[in-house]
Amino acid sequence: MHLNTMNEQELSKVLEAFVSSDKDALQAAQKYLEDAASTNLELLLAGLSNRLADVNESENTRKAAAIQLKNYLYSKDEIVRVQYQNRWLNFDNNTKIGIKQNTLGSLGTESGHPSNAAQCVAAIAQIELPVSHWPELIQTLVNNCTLDGVNTRVKEASIEALGYIVEDIDPMLLYNQANAILTAIINSLRIQESNERVRIAGAQALCNSLEFCKDAFENQTERNYIMQVVCEATQSNNVKLQVAALQCLCRIMSLYYKYMEMYMHQALFAITMSAVNSEDDEVALQGIEFWSTTCDEEIDLALDAQEAADMGEPPDVVSKHYMLGALQYLITPLLKRLTIQEEFDDEDEWNPNKAAGVCLMLIAQCCTDSVVPHVIDFQQHLNHEDWRYRDAAIMSFGCIVDGPDPKTLQQHAWNLIPHLVRMLKNDPSVPVRDTCAWTIGRVCERLPQTIIMHPECMQLIQALLLSLNSDPRVATNACWAFSSLAESAYEEAERQPNENEDEPQTYILSQCYEHVIGQLLATADRADASQNNLRSAAYEAIMELLKSSPRDCYTVVQKTTVTIIERLQQLLLHRQNANDKSAGQFNDLQSLLCATLQAVLRRMQPGDALQISDTVMSAFLMMMSSNNQSSALQEDALMSITTLLEITGSNFAKYMDSFWPYLLASLQNHAEYAVCGAAVGVVGDMCRAFGPEMIRFCDKLMELLVAALSDANLHQSIKPTILSTFGDIAIAIGPNFVKYLQVVIHILQQASGANVDKSDYEMWDYFNELREGIIEAYCSIVQGLKSDDPSLNQSEALRPYLQMIVQLLINVSNDKEKTESLTAAACGLLGDVVSTYGTSVKQLVQYDSITNLLTQGRRSRSSKTKSTASWAGREMKKINAI
Repeated sequence: MHLNTMNEQELSKVLEAFVSSDKDALQAAQKYLEDAASTNLELLLAGLSNRLADVNESENTRKAAAIQLKNYLYSKDEIVRVQYQNRWLNFDNNTKIGIKQNTLGSLGTESGHPSNAAQCVAAIAQIELPVSHWPELIQTLVNNCTLDGVNTRVKEASIEALGYIVEDIDPMLLYNQANAILTAIINSLRIQESNERVRIAGAQALCNSLEFCKDAFENQTERNYIMQVVCEATQSNNVKLQVAALQCLCRIMSLYYKYMEMYMHQALFAITMSAVNSEDDEVALQGIEFWSTTCDEEIDLALDAQEAADMGEPPDVVSKHYMLGALQYLITPLLKRLTIQEEFDDEDEWNPNKAAGVCLMLIAQCCTDSVVPHVIDFQQHLNHEDWRYRDAAIMSFGCIVDGPDPKTLQQHAWNLIPHLVRMLKNDPSVPVRDTCAWTIGRVCERLPQTIIMHPECMQLIQALLLSLNSDPRVATNACWAFSSLAESAYEEAERQPNENEDEPQTYILSQCYEHVIGQLLATADRADASQNNLRSAAYEAIMELLKSSPRDCYTVVQKTTVTIIERLQQLLLHRQNANDKSAGQFNDLQSLLCATLQAVLRRMQPGDALQISDTVMSAFLMMMSSNNQSSALQEDALMSITTLLEITGSNFAKYMDSFWPYLLASLQNHAEYAVCGAAVGVVGDMCRAFGPEMIRFCDKLMELLVAALSDANLHQSIKPTILSTFGDIAIAIGPNFVKYLQVVIHILQQASGANVDKSDYEMWDYFNELREGIIEAYCSIVQGLKSDDPSLNQSEALRPYLQMIVQLLINVSNDKEKTESLTAAACGLLGDVVSTYGTSVKQLVQYDSITNLLTQGRRSRSSKTKSTASWAGREMKKINAI
């Protein structure tokens, strides 16, 4: 391919390969596009748009062209998406015009649904509309939807494009065109529209654009019209339209709950109950989803009401308790749905049976004790001859253990346990035994005393042990039940009188602890352990048993440590001799072994851990040195090394010569940001382990940490951690940190000036994390620079920056949407500054915002925030009294 020409016939053949079953052809096609993109991306995108626009091309070619074009314009990763946007905006204007004309002109010319061209139009629109480019686009699409004589396919694709655009774009950018867009979408959904495909597209577009409809829903006349059109669409004989309209109702309930009272009484209850009872699974799923959504909203509103009551304020939105009113009508069809299943149903397929179970869980949390009588009545089916009814009876109880008062359920659970033991051992149905094991796990979590104090507790444990040899799905839930039982048993033992001991001496599992661990290890080695996540469940159960082990099980912990190390060593040796194709199958096992080894190391006494640390570190270094390790396994190795660092402390220094090259390489691995993040975590743990001795590593580590922050391509999630790690280094090396102070202060100052869009929740969460990292760094720097020895004290080096630090605290105080942890960190920094610099900062902190920050902290419901704010307040009083 030449730089300025595109062989479009050749490109067509390449695109055809994307639907080929020939893997080699697919790889060659991907390589062709990668090469073309790296040589001249503009030319490639123009060629792709030409293939999309050519109605003489095959549908497969056009579809592949659209998908590839969209993938070069849009990414779900925000950082990559911004890069794509900037790249597009720098293209030659004539190239962009040609691509836009091709994509827009392709609307309605495709035979497939939904329109791929519509997705391309939306991808370009999301780049251009925010910078006031392509101003005619929205009106063009609206005209396609509303003018007489427009081809129905063009209308359908244009509606889809509008839906995609408003789903992802800032509503304020289209504020002046909002009414026209919404009118076009609603008109396409009206009962007067004769083409049902257009109505389906309208319903789907409306569902995508409901957040965009806020102003319309605040207006009763407009809201009434929207609700009328959507409710009418639910009565269509076309199932796809019914489903799409019901999806709109689910989304409306989620977004606009406070406006739904009139519609619930007049239409929504009848419509959704009819859907729940529908013989069509897709319709039934949406009916159940509506009530699950209602539960979600009312659970949140109950929490909001409690928070408002604690603050002495009325809630913003009051719950109408729709679910409680519908309970007596909804519970029967839901329980009936639990009985409709087949023994070999696909576990990954979402169906009304599974949806009913989830809805029942939500109802239990929403309606609490009110649901119990309905489910207890259903327990009459425990001995039913049809396994489906036995399974539904057990499942229904398992679904409601989280929500009602434990006292309400305790006797019912006590009565059920003998049935669970009997059925887990003897029921001929695999699904019934599976549900028994799951329900036991649920009861262990929510009603632990019922299990622990029950006379059949040991019989239940024996039944679970037998289940580890059962069908993989049953064994998986048995593993999870052991996890829940171990955690609950340990917590119960901790509540018992236990003089002069930090952990329990014994608990209910002690007498069978070694046997349970042995059986779980054997389960992890089953030939079919890859099915139903059994291997993962077995190791997770082992981890919980190790974490929740009393003193009398310590010898088993030691033995298990040796076993896990041996398994890891064997796996690593096997991987060295394996070819690349077979190496991949070991990844999950290696990850599980690392996680289990971390759990067991944390339970070991320091002296015992030191005896095996050489062997453990050798295994970890072998993992780090392997050429065929995935980034996830590199991360696992670093996380495991972090655990070893915590346990061995300063003794870890003997491994640094061997480990140092791998640590540096990981810190520079910005492309695989999880590896880089894990390496940053190791640096923080080194600081805590080595203290002042950390200074010999700091020059290189500071260089790499600063370089990481300077890399615009490094994933943003790592940056707050790096800022906190500067603080870790300051605490470790104390006043010696002054040599890095100017560089770090400059970085913290830049980071403090960041601004984000508060409507972008992900970015706002990141911004709060960033500010917390900045404040943690400042706290540690303040503490690290000072010294009781006046000849070493370097606190004065920070004095020129105190005004900037106080301004940061003022900004945090004035932010009404700051997190609890950010408030606590800000109060801590204020206290550190005042206690370190005393009366010399008295005037610097005399701001109402500083006083308000302390008041906010003292009024917090978090004991940590309260105590930190109170301490900072006392420090302020000391300087104000002088």
